[in-house]
Amino acid sequence: MATTTETMTINMGPQHPSTHGVLRLVLELDGEQIVKAVPHIGYLHRGVEKLAESRTYHQALPLTDRLDYLAPMSNNLGYVLAVEKLLGITDEIPERAKVVRVLMAELTRIKSHLVWLATHALDIGAMTVFIYCFRERERVMDMYEQISGARMTSNYFRVGGLSADLPEGIEKDMREFAIEMPEHVDMYEGLLTGNKIWQKRIIGVGEISGEEAIDIGLTGPSLRGSGVDWDLRRDNPYSGYEEYDFNVPVRNECDTWARYKVRLDEIRESSKLVIQALDKLKPGPILADVPKVCLPPKQDVVNTIEGLIHHFKIISEGFKPEPGEVYVGIEAPKGELGFYLVSDGGPRPYRMKIRPPSLLNLQALPQMAEGRMLADLVAIIGTLDIVLGDIDR
Repeated sequence: MATTTETMTINMGPQHPSTHGVLRLVLELDGEQIVKAVPHIGYLHRGVEKLAESRTYHQALPLTDRLDYLAPMSNNLGYVLAVEKLLGITDEIPERAKVVRVLMAELTRIKSHLVWLATHALDIGAMTVFIYCFRERERVMDMYEQISGARMTSNYFRVGGLSADLPEGIEKDMREFAIEMPEHVDMYEGLLTGNKIWQKRIIGVGEISGEEAIDIGLTGPSLRGSGVDWDLRRDNPYSGYEEYDFNVPVRNECDTWARYKVRLDEIRESSKLVIQALDKLKPGPILADVPKVCLPPKQDVVNTIEGLIHHFKIISEGFKPEPGEVYVGIEAPKGELGFYLVSDGGPRPYRMKIRPPSLLNLQALPQMAEGRMLADLVAIIGTLDIVLGDIDR
């Protein structure tokens, strides 16, 4: 007698603590095995790209804080670099401002990875690590507050440099934190890496090969955990990263374990970069001579049919921007964060398009999850390190 299998369709989220925001997953299950997983997004959509078009280039900057709200200064950095390239003032940025940008970007990377590890571990059942990670993160948040006046929505960088110089005494606190941070990472590893339960929950889970990762658009630690040695700080440097000495952690296991190890090593490397940036920090100006109202070059084809077709081209190796349009990508904590700006010669962006790493990385979830058990899905969501503000914008 032939047997038939019935599957069951359930919702996971959007109000679920392990989906890391208002992410809804429609799951088709055969028992506890995932047959199909379909992400549904859009519950947090705020229209940042369209809102920017009604603001000047300076006024649009605070909108970027709300993208990946766990890494606001990385968002600020990507945007101001794009505007500076559009204005043609990249070479005019003061050296002190460039060093402070690197300094804050790497502290932001550490802060973001600490939240990732804390929540990832908590999702899988390791509560102690959560407390320790947030203890270290709080120190970075205190520095954020001293420097920018805000703990999360920093709005510290400016087109042309910085909004203010570093407060007195903060450099000593940064150096102490960076020196101590690798020891804290060793402690996290002491709690997790050798733990048999932790190993069974993440080794061999969420596998994706390097070729598949490239095809689907993965970047950041999720790509480097699949054996692809690619980091924009080194391979397409900005803000003077070519002058720093650091390693790019890469693992070949292609699973959740590999991505876990890559991010821990990145915290160690970022700590070294913070110390190097502090050593490079010299007195000097922090802001270039930039007008309050920016008027970039005009994109000549912006209002024609040919122009509209041009704007839908894929930004790839063969992409050659016309005058009045730019694309700048940076290595944010979650992967490549890119800003594409088009100018019509006025004080506001004619068009702004954001390439958020969380959105592109989320594409890998069905491929990683299908065929696995329902319990593995929690580990897979955590290993992608998504933020829904970055996905929905």
